[in-house]
Amino acid sequence: MTVIKTEKLTKYYGKSRGIIDVDLAVNEGEIFGFIGPNGAGKSTTIRLLLSLIYATSGTARIFGKDCVDLGHEIRSEIGYRPSEVFYYDGMKVKELLNYSASFYKKDCSKKINELSEIMELDLERKIDDLSYGNKKKVGIVQGLLHSPKLIILDEPTSGLDPLMQQKFFDIIKLENQKGATVFFSSHILSEVQKLCDRVAIIKEGKIIRVDKVDNMNDAHYKKISFVTDKIEKEDFEIEGVNELKASENKVSFIYGGDLNKIVKIINSKNIIDLTISEPTLEEIFMHYYK
Repeated sequence: MTVIKTEKLTKYYGKSRGIIDVDLAVNEGEIFGFIGPNGAGKSTTIRLLLSLIYATSGTARIFGKDCVDLGHEIRSEIGYRPSEVFYYDGMKVKELLNYSASFYKKDCSKKINELSEIMELDLERKIDDLSYGNKKKVGIVQGLLHSPKLIILDEPTSGLDPLMQQKFFDIIKLENQKGATVFFSSHILSEVQKLCDRVAIIKEGKIIRVDKVDNMNDAHYKKISFVTDKIEKEDFEIEGVNELKASENKVSFIYGGDLNKIVKIINSKNIIDLTISEPTLEEIFMHYYK
């Protein structure tokens, strides 16, 4: 089953670009990464899925239902964690979470206590007395307290210390194992690499690649570095070479092309040391943004 489906989804803010012809298909039970730098269109896409804003053209469906026409039905099964959270002044954490739980036709008290304990969140404290990181924790519990079928996360880990980030990832993995589909937006590529099954790269409002995370590090790309007695950088300024760096007697670059061609060039040098390895997702991502 396809949980999220968009077709030529487009949003303009006046004459300014939001997203253009975004086609996505997120399958039931997967953790799907959505990556790109700030301003690429990640949050715009998410807000369109949630009907917080409306598309200029194109369609978006969740659970097979139109996100605008049947948004009220869809949202009861979605857990949303925005990049920024803002709350009413004066409320205690437990009051806010109980208020949020009241919108769902189920008893969420057990889940609230369970998640709060994992995240080390004091339910008796007032919201406006919390640190930025603790307010982020409230948002995590708030988004998951009703055990949603679809979890949408927009830059969820900013403000969390490394220990809390790991606990958060453990929670998301557990919810996924229980059947929840996860749509995870981030510009922190290491998070996507260790958490997601598939990933879409968005650049300037357009999807430029969708693939399995494992395939992003496949044989199409190699990270090559070598030491030689004479540097001739211009020999490597060819198609397929990216992130070319040359200093003293060392050359390094990311290569996506015919390996025979690049090996022939390297073989013409007096090689002292040579390393060929798999690039990280972040290095491949930068290749797409060049």
